Amino acid sequence: MNAMVGTIVNFLAVLIGTLAGCVIKGGIKEKYQEVLFAAMGLAALGIGLENAILNMPRSNYPVLFIVSLAVGAVLGTWWRIDDHYDRLIKRCGGRSQLAKGIATALLLYCIGALSIVGPVMAAVKGDQTMLYTNAMLDFVTAIVFGASFGWGMLACAPILFCWQGGIFLVAKFLSADFFSNELITEISIVGGFLIATTGITLLKLRDIKTLNFLPALLVPIVFFLVKGLF
Repeated sequence: MNAMVGTIVNFLAVLIGTLAGCVIKGGIKEKYQEVLFAAMGLAALGIGLENAILNMPRSNYPVLFIVSLAVGAVLGTWWRIDDHYDRLIKRCGGRSQLAKGIATALLLYCIGALSIVGPVMAAVKGDQTMLYTNAMLDFVTAIVFGASFGWGMLACAPILFCWQGGIFLVAKFLSADFFSNELITEISIVGGFLIATTGITLLKLRDIKTLNFLPALLVPIVFFLVKGLF
């Protein structure tokens, strides 16, 4: 359990930050909530583009992200991921704006070098530094998301815990080598574009069904698995 302390701290940071934001939300007028939505849209757009642009020069497979986005979009549309997700949120009493908020937050929390490499470093070397750093960033982000979208954002904390916990277990008991720098670079590029699309949607520039692009994140993983076989 000590080895997973970084993941637990990150989970608590998101949970406490979201709770704080939700309490703040009660005193925020509706017109200011709209401004917060726009702020989150701008932040997501900027962070997403930064992730993609910074990692592109490091990529040894410059066409892989294009193939990933194309294949992911087709698969996600075929599986109707966005429609199923919207139905689930409405069944739980949520609204479409909340659905966009959760999708944006999870991409920001989960798809990034700190959130992927952090659990690997914790599993292999017992180094929690990256996870502690990620926790601080996520804490601030969670406050803003809680204030913007409300109590439904609490769902992000356990999902983040499962994500980082799963990566930790794979690195600890299966293969830390699987999370190579090349793989993380490709995932960061694709994830950057997905984060940017949520920003575009929140800014109401265009309603992009970001969740239908989620299978794009699997394409680099499959590519490197197949590559490893040969």
